[in-house]
Amino acid sequence: MKINDVSKLTGLPISTLRFYERKNLIPNSFVKRDANNYRIFSVEIVEFLDDVKALLSVDFSIEELSLLVNQQLNLSYEVKKRMVEQKIKEIDDIQRRLSKSKKFLNATLEGKANFKTKC
Repeated sequence: MKINDVSKLTGLPISTLRFYERKNLIPNSFVKRDANNYRIFSVEIVEFLDDVKALLSVDFSIEELSLLVNQQLNLSYEVKKRMVEQKIKEIDDIQRRLSKSKKFLNATLEGKANFKTKC
C-alpha cells in the first residue's frame, strides 16, 4: 500500500510517516520500492505503527525507539532489554504518582482531604 493508505489507516499524517522514515524508525522490512521508486508499505506496518504510537504515549522518544528497531545499529539484546526495563520502571513511578493523586482527589470530593480550598 502507498503512504497515503498508511496515513489513513493509522491516523498519522504523511509528514509524520516521512519523519519516522528519516529517523530510521520504520524498519526496511516494511518498505519496498515499486518500478517508479514509490514506497510500497506492507500491511504489517499498520500494527507496527500502532505499537509505535503506544510507546510514544508512554514517553519513549523517537531516538529511543529508533535504537530499539534499527537493525543496522547492531545493539545487543541486553542493551535493548535494559532500555525497556528502564522505561517500565518510569511507567511504574508515574502510575504510583497518579494513584496517589487520584486518592487525594477522591478524598477531596468526599470532604476528607485537608485541602485549603473547598471544591
